[in-house]
Amino acid sequence: MLLALLSTQALASPTPAEQQQWFQTLAAHAQALADQPYEQPTGTLPDALKDINYDTYRQIRFDPEQAYWQDDSRFSLQLFHSGFLFQHPVALHVVEGGNAIPLTFKPSDFIYEGAAQALEDQDLSAAGHAGFRLHYPLNTQAHADEFAVFLGASYFRLVGRDQAYGLSTRGIAIDTALPKGEEFPAFREFWLFKPAPEDPSVHIMALLDGPSLAGAYHFELTPGQSTQMRVKATLFAREDIEKLGIAPLTSMFTHGDISGPGRDDFRPNVHDSQGLLMHTGAREWIWRPLNNPDSLQVSAFVDDTPEGFGLMQRERAFNHYLDLEAQYHRRPSQWVEPLEDWGAGHVELVEIPTPDETHDNIVAYWVSESPFLAGQSRQLDYRTRTLQDTPHAHVLAKAVRSRQGGAGVPGEADSASAGQRQWIVDFDGGELATLNADHPVEMRLQTRQEEAITLAQVKALPDQQWRATFRVAETRQPVDIRLALTLEDRTISETWNQIIPPAKVDRAPDAN
Repeated sequence: MLLALLSTQALASPTPAEQQQWFQTLAAHAQALADQPYEQPTGTLPDALKDINYDTYRQIRFDPEQAYWQDDSRFSLQLFHSGFLFQHPVALHVVEGGNAIPLTFKPSDFIYEGAAQALEDQDLSAAGHAGFRLHYPLNTQAHADEFAVFLGASYFRLVGRDQAYGLSTRGIAIDTALPKGEEFPAFREFWLFKPAPEDPSVHIMALLDGPSLAGAYHFELTPGQSTQMRVKATLFAREDIEKLGIAPLTSMFTHGDISGPGRDDFRPNVHDSQGLLMHTGAREWIWRPLNNPDSLQVSAFVDDTPEGFGLMQRERAFNHYLDLEAQYHRRPSQWVEPLEDWGAGHVELVEIPTPDETHDNIVAYWVSESPFLAGQSRQLDYRTRTLQDTPHAHVLAKAVRSRQGGAGVPGEADSASAGQRQWIVDFDGGELATLNADHPVEMRLQTRQEEAITLAQVKALPDQQWRATFRVAETRQPVDIRLALTLEDRTISETWNQIIPPAKVDRAPDAN
């Protein structure tokens, strides 16, 4: 068994050589798994857990007094109960003192409240665990804060200091936004290495399996103001994969910014992420504000050897959101940095219509130009980290507001501009902080639909901000726009990008 192979090779704080031994053994097991036909998980839950609803599941809590590691490390480990959406338990092992010890399910680890109290009279010995979460004295030394959670398929979430959970990360994305439907492989087994008392990081290894692939993962997780995770993985394709999404980030955007205020909602903005930021292989910084579109929208940003990408929650002021419960102003940004050459491919952004904030409708990931075919393997090595602000390497002016509205003259229904849209993009920071209103700041605006753009100009605003404005005429085709501010032919801002959908044109009814 894999457990037996691994149990003699590791210590509580594995050296790099020992980590590599573990990972190689796990990768060999994943390869052997991929060489066989996929088998659906067969574990079944006790009947008492199969049909519990969301409210009952929420009334099952892990008892903090039972947290693992808390007496021997700054890290502590808590577990999730199976049931509700989590019908297939995952296998968990703690690696300590050279041994991999299975974490067997114990009802005494949990507190059952409300309707869940009825479960205390049931035989739950075969319940198993749905996942786990990690705690660390992140905000104060007196309290161990939750900073990472692994729960459901290949999903995990991270937060840094003074942040609240928002967007999610996944181990891999397969065939996202394709007509045949998306595949969701899952982490089936985890090995958690018990940290030594002064370790700043915790190591986790995981086995991924799904219909199209299997894989071995090594996570090195370091909590802090910016919680960082290094991800190393070896994937083995069981079937040809049409679209392999690497380092996927999943988020939510309901309304705000270019989409305008929500319908019958006192909150001006509701989103976990505000935009997609990219640092290309050509060292260009690109900002794409997110939108809640009328129909599915998939955008590809072609690149070669990217420096990084991420979903950003830039606006940190409470009055931007006005939500005391959700605290969107505390949701983290998350940045992905390749630690190897990813070659040619594209960052893909998927925006899905959503009626409310209960649905994640934003996905971003990297897609390699090279196909991933049955029998092939692929190695990944990248870092993902939470942020409060933009990456330090980004020192150009940033787009801080993106707005649109009708360009018609008030009170003149038949004005020449009645069918046009007025767009404004406000920039702040970078070299703009040193300029006066009389500096010759200009706009570089690029689009293939030049005939649709009118009145493009740049104006100075108070507080050393600058505004780029333009109008878009009625068109039956989407208008793809890139704009940046320049000073004496030097680019002094990031590139703002947006695809403006065609105007809705009323069609005459058929004669029949």
